[in-house]
Amino acid sequence: MPRLLLIDDDLDIVPNQIRHVFPAPEYDVGHATTGDEGVERVRHEPPDVILLDLRLPDQSGLEVFRRIRTIDARIPVVFITVARSADDAIEMMKQGAYDYLLKPLDLKRLESVVDDAVRIARLMSVPARVVDTPDDDDLSGDSILGSCPAMQEVYKAIGRVVAYNMPVLICGESGTGKELVARAIYQHSERSGSSFLALNCAAIPEELLESELFGHERGAFTGADRRRVGKFEQCNGGTLFLDEIGDMPLTTQAKVLRVLQEQEFVRVGGSETIRTDARLIAATHRDLKQWSDEGKFRPDLYHRIGVYAIDLPPLRERGDDLPLLVRHYVHRFGRELKRDVVEVAPAAMDRLREYSWPGNIRELQNVLRQALLRTRGQTLLPKFLPELSQDPDRPSAGGVATTAGRGPDLESFIRRGLAAGTGGLHEETRRWVERILFRMVLEHTQGNQRQAAHILGIARQTLREKLRDLGVTIQRPVDLGEGNKG
Repeated sequence: MPRLLLIDDDLDIVPNQIRHVFPAPEYDVGHATTGDEGVERVRHEPPDVILLDLRLPDQSGLEVFRRIRTIDARIPVVFITVARSADDAIEMMKQGAYDYLLKPLDLKRLESVVDDAVRIARLMSVPARVVDTPDDDDLSGDSILGSCPAMQEVYKAIGRVVAYNMPVLICGESGTGKELVARAIYQHSERSGSSFLALNCAAIPEELLESELFGHERGAFTGADRRRVGKFEQCNGGTLFLDEIGDMPLTTQAKVLRVLQEQEFVRVGGSETIRTDARLIAATHRDLKQWSDEGKFRPDLYHRIGVYAIDLPPLRERGDDLPLLVRHYVHRFGRELKRDVVEVAPAAMDRLREYSWPGNIRELQNVLRQALLRTRGQTLLPKFLPELSQDPDRPSAGGVATTAGRGPDLESFIRRGLAAGTGGLHEETRRWVERILFRMVLEHTQGNQRQAAHILGIARQTLREKLRDLGVTIQRPVDLGEGNKG
């Protein structure tokens, strides 16, 4: 349950709005009306995210922010301010504040900012452990599991680089755990007490990515109604994780290269040179060497970030790691879902071994969660597993592969769920239908995600997030925009 702390002397409008957007029991919302009270709450019960008013009765929000930073500089702090005080909030963002919101609050913006901050807080605070053999009595944190030779090399690579501030490039297919490796590097580094920010380059529209990274000045482009501090400036002294850096436009790549070389940049639409000290960890599922040879990725940036690369193996190449992973996640998810499953039937394990896992660890986790929702009794049987019919040797048209083929018709799928007595049939059916829908649309568009998003009537970012969540992967580079953009 995310814990939020509002520090604001408003006793009515703002607290009620916060509790309306973040209701119990999904969220635990605390409220302090003075700066001293807020600092004491942070000291004794650190929240996941803090919402801080700039004007408090006993002291300024700026002073409270500085005091909070001495307690724990990793807690995301979102300032709440009136428009005329926005410049002060911007100055605090330079010192590490997460964001700021103007009064009266835009509730949709509030929800988006706080949910993102909660996710970032989790990335910083939840341990990313590196273990050969899991201790299933300790399921705290997120574990990078595996004992195969390829994973042993990953562990050694993490250990070698954590003490240095050099850039790191993490390579691997979607779902192999690149973000976990980035978190492990951050949490074991000397910068673990500073901020960790993450940005998915594939999920941000090209025209907005530069602003996200470097910030912009007021009036820099249509809609830029105030100055924005970018991730490189905001993450000064900390670690910035750029996921799917291979999807970054070439023009933006040039500016990232300058930051790495000179530790300085200029905001979009600005002239002031801003210095920063942010460690970069990047990740990609693409072959950046091939892409740089083809002119789709800057060779100089590739050589800069690829000096130290960590290659994550796909699940299908990890041998006997699969049973270890299955047993760990069955135990972990069993506790989360309140399912007393103590063993996996040999026939069920055989089915899991025979599958190619195009979505890797993420897909395995989704499949096991679904199976546990269906399971009755203490043994996970083959009949409780969802459909695993994709042939790994025959990718579908357009290079699209998914965790399930079209399979049986909808009525048969529902009847199987009813027979299994599942408690999550609505969610399972929705995901089953979405897998088929997205796969067929991507087949129709030959893998063109822009066209697919248009047909589906959703944003490209939403489509990408859905594909990752459902385990639907693209087996070859596809057109992400019009023409032949990578």
